[in-house]
Amino acid sequence: MGFRHHLKMCWSRALLSCCALLLMLQPSLDAVPISIDKTKVKEPEQKPEEPPANVDTGLHYDRYLREVIDFLEKDQHFREKLHNTDMEDIKQGKLAKELDFVSHHVRTKLDELKRQEVNRLRTLIKAKQDIEGGNDIAVDHQALLKQFEYLNHMNPHTFEVEDLDRLIQSATKDLENYDKERHEEFKKYEMMKEHDRQEHLKTLNEEERKKEEEHYEEMRKKHADHPKVNHPGSENQLKEVWEEADGLDPEDFDPKTFFNLHDTNGDGFFDEQELEALFTKELEKIYDPTNEEDDMVEMEEERLRMREHVMNEVDTNKDRLVSLDEFLVATKKKEFLEPDSWETLEQNQAYTDAEMREFEEHLAQQEQDLSQRAVDLQKQRHELERQQEQLNAQKIELQQAVEHMERLKSQKVDGQPEVHIEGNDLSHVQADDNQLHVEREAQLPGHQDQLPPGSPAEHHQQHEEHQQNSENPPQHQEVPAVHPEVVQEHPNQP
Repeated sequence: MGFRHHLKMCWSRALLSCCALLLMLQPSLDAVPISIDKTKVKEPEQKPEEPPANVDTGLHYDRYLREVIDFLEKDQHFREKLHNTDMEDIKQGKLAKELDFVSHHVRTKLDELKRQEVNRLRTLIKAKQDIEGGNDIAVDHQALLKQFEYLNHMNPHTFEVEDLDRLIQSATKDLENYDKERHEEFKKYEMMKEHDRQEHLKTLNEEERKKEEEHYEEMRKKHADHPKVNHPGSENQLKEVWEEADGLDPEDFDPKTFFNLHDTNGDGFFDEQELEALFTKELEKIYDPTNEEDDMVEMEEERLRMREHVMNEVDTNKDRLVSLDEFLVATKKKEFLEPDSWETLEQNQAYTDAEMREFEEHLAQQEQDLSQRAVDLQKQRHELERQQEQLNAQKIELQQAVEHMERLKSQKVDGQPEVHIEGNDLSHVQADDNQLHVEREAQLPGHQDQLPPGSPAEHHQQHEEHQQNSENPPQHQEVPAVHPEVVQEHPNQP
């Protein structure tokens, strides 16, 4: 889900506007009413004052924000203006104009911080381009830097009034939207949880589905069966902490002493982390990490709901801090003394039926898009395989052609291969060659009457003569005998 457990730093460290509040009245840690038995009160040990720890706000420009705040606090003039400027003036940009009066050393350091931040953003942009395969694409850093509203990208060299104003406005907007974004994330989590349960039921037969539904109802009722949860920030809720966590008598409860005990960093304010710590006892009534029916994601959401509720009721100047004065005023209200009952998450469904239907339609569309994408990828795969097969076939044909040309080239260089004949076969080959030579000579003009007796040429000639005689009986002619000397006159030729 990516839920942040809480924003672990006070708003003064996340926003310049809160620096003013940090310089206001620091509550006295030893201001215990006379009616309280001091022997029962565990006063915090006196420790050397240390600056608040710089904890990540969750903003992507957190480091830049904190470094700017640290250096501005070092300027005497700026600190005095912070002390005399209220929250609305700071949000409207009146404080930013005081930047022109800070010392040269501070301005020089702010210029350096801005240049470092711009270079960091450019590096991130280039890295993103590389990951997305755009190594050969020229990066327009000025155009891409427009998305970072917390600094003036048109002037990447010096830190000006506009930069401070942008930083205040961006941090204000981003942190004020945190709860809204958290609500949406948790709503999606709950809807996905129900969607997965319904999809699982579809895979079961009727008997299995019935058992699963019965088990689900049993777990839901078991989770809802818990002790009464006190209204967050009410007298009853704080007295329970006073008694069980602090070990003090609930009859001796004193709001100012309670505030001092639980202002753990001693800065005179309840920040969000300190407030959320006050609700641990209430959450333990509802959630147990060893129980199957208890969802720890829901527990964290319940904690944040309680903190958000107290902030809305007590934080009158909306700086996301509860000062001692704000806290004491709240303890005198009717809502503190006679609060309404607190409805937990199981009593408040995070989404409506209409939102669930829209969510299901969105998931179905996503699934359809993914299926179509899978089909397209499969077609592309088949086409690539077909092209690969064609390339392989062409490669084989080319290789065979090259091998054939190499063989022809080798034969021309080496000449005809020799024929080896063994034994007495040589005489038969010579006789056959002689016979073939005589037959060829006999077919030449002037040699047709010199065919050797018994040769195939002689048989063919006699057959033709017999056919001619049967049609036109010729006159009797004597055929001269062929003497052996005729054959000897034509020696073997290759």
